[in-house]
Amino acid sequence: MKKITFLLLTALTLTGCSIMSNLNLDPVQLASAATSALTAASITDAQVAALSQQTIAKLDAQNKLASQSYQNRLGRLLSDVKDIEGLKINYKVYETNEVNAFACGDGSIRVYSGLMDIMDDSELMAIIGHECGHVVHQDSKHAMKNAYLAQAARGVLSSAGGTIGTLSQSILGDIGESFVSSQYSQKQEYAADDYGLKFSTEHGYSPYSMSNALNKLVELSGSSQSSLVQKMFSSHPDSAKRAERVKAKADAMQRK
Repeated sequence: MKKITFLLLTALTLTGCSIMSNLNLDPVQLASAATSALTAASITDAQVAALSQQTIAKLDAQNKLASQSYQNRLGRLLSDVKDIEGLKINYKVYETNEVNAFACGDGSIRVYSGLMDIMDDSELMAIIGHECGHVVHQDSKHAMKNAYLAQAARGVLSSAGGTIGTLSQSILGDIGESFVSSQYSQKQEYAADDYGLKFSTEHGYSPYSMSNALNKLVELSGSSQSSLVQKMFSSHPDSAKRAERVKAKADAMQRK
């Protein structure tokens, strides 16, 4: 029993995933979870890409697409963005009042209409650049891997066949929800902010686009609409501090 527990804890530690507190497994479940967790911890980049594609397909199926005007606006903004570091992009807008966006390791960019409603073009491009930064720095790949591992730790992967190609729609939905709500470290967020700043300026927008976007999120979080940004703030903490930091970088760019 101790050996099995040690194996599971080791697998979880190696992937940086803190999910043990929610587990309540009997010895048989724990043994199965340990085996699945070890398998999940060793999945390849190609398998992560395949998992990303399946997860995005599931998210697309369960989310209503926004009207064509939203799709057209996003298409216009990204008209000269063909790839993310070699990953051919595809993009869609989900119809929801929530304020969020994410990019995935297969080149998928998904933006919520609620975010588009409050951001001007420059701010929206900065946010998209930020999310693309997580892909470029492989944060998204590790987040998807950890979402998969979370399912392994619950013991559901082995009962579903254990391979990425045999995952049920329910499991893919759970993985997608975990991925969209992924939390990143301060270091990762700073690096993604820097990429968002670079991304927006390279496409002709103000160097203050990133800080302006973050400040809008801070303002909204203190308003009656704070619940709409809850998911984005859970995965993008310390936005006020980050806005100050990236503004200082924009000031430095302006002085050159």
